[in-house]
Amino acid sequence: MVNGLYMEKPGRVTWCEVPMTQKLQADEVKINVIYGGICGSDIGVYKGKLPHANYPVVPGHEILGEVVEAGQDAKVEIGDRVVVQPNSYCGKCEFCRAGKTNICPEKKSLGINKHGGFAEYFVVSSNYIVKVPEKLSNERAILIEPLAVIVHALKKVTIAKGSSMAIIGCGTEGMLAVALASYFGAKITAIDINPEKLAKVQDHYPAIEICHPENVHENQFDIVLEVAGVKESFEQCIEIVKPGGAVVAIGFPAVAEIPVVKMVRKELSIFGSIIYNVPDDFLSSIDYLLDENFYVEPIISDIMVVEDFEKAYEKAASGKYRKIVLAF
Repeated sequence: MVNGLYMEKPGRVTWCEVPMTQKLQADEVKINVIYGGICGSDIGVYKGKLPHANYPVVPGHEILGEVVEAGQDAKVEIGDRVVVQPNSYCGKCEFCRAGKTNICPEKKSLGINKHGGFAEYFVVSSNYIVKVPEKLSNERAILIEPLAVIVHALKKVTIAKGSSMAIIGCGTEGMLAVALASYFGAKITAIDINPEKLAKVQDHYPAIEICHPENVHENQFDIVLEVAGVKESFEQCIEIVKPGGAVVAIGFPAVAEIPVVKMVRKELSIFGSIIYNVPDDFLSSIDYLLDENFYVEPIISDIMVVEDFEKAYEKAASGKYRKIVLAF
């Protein structure tokens, strides 16, 4: 047993002894957790809004740590810093064989339907970790996993310098999308109903235009990225993208009404994008984060000691902050 966070049911999190494998399998590693990022899906579990979540559960899937013990077949060494790829897969189905582990029917997710890593120590197969380069700081390394979501989404479209792009939703993933699309040279408009979020985007990325959804014109953008996960936002994507343009949806409202005639007549390309492929999207994420010109410093709002987990969850759940990180 080790000390960690334990979610007995939605809304009830405690710091207590949690289960941990004592004897490592040949391919497993024991990680001393350094940072854990609180994600939107963590808040979904906390609020009881994810139907596939299981309780009780040790939360947390954005994990950065140091290897302190390794099985004989592990692919890393003691002392290596690593990030965890938190979604397991079967490795045998047609999708896994094609490298599309993100859509494996047997996929399980740490902190959602299997115990996660918000604990002092965490044991995982070395197949699900990626080594962090020495020169990458902890503060940038904890962004590898959430950035990989955006990396995967933007690989579905071609972003040329000067491409017009709308990003709907300015939470953590939306801000990461702003950062990466800016790095690619896109001309970006950030869209959100929350004026505080828009103000923060403009404060940190002054070249970005900001706009309330009501003030966006039709047929305006080459690419639209939907990150908000709201029915009205997805429906608006079809309206504001140019004919021949592309829509990429990361957020997923339960239902949305799509004007099929408009979609066909505008000859749109519409992509769904779920998490990432590993290790490729993680490695791409690392490459971007190693470049000092890739500006992601505004993404983390606060790093809080794990003893303040209640305040950290409250902050993250409020929607008023960007990434909240727990220090273990």
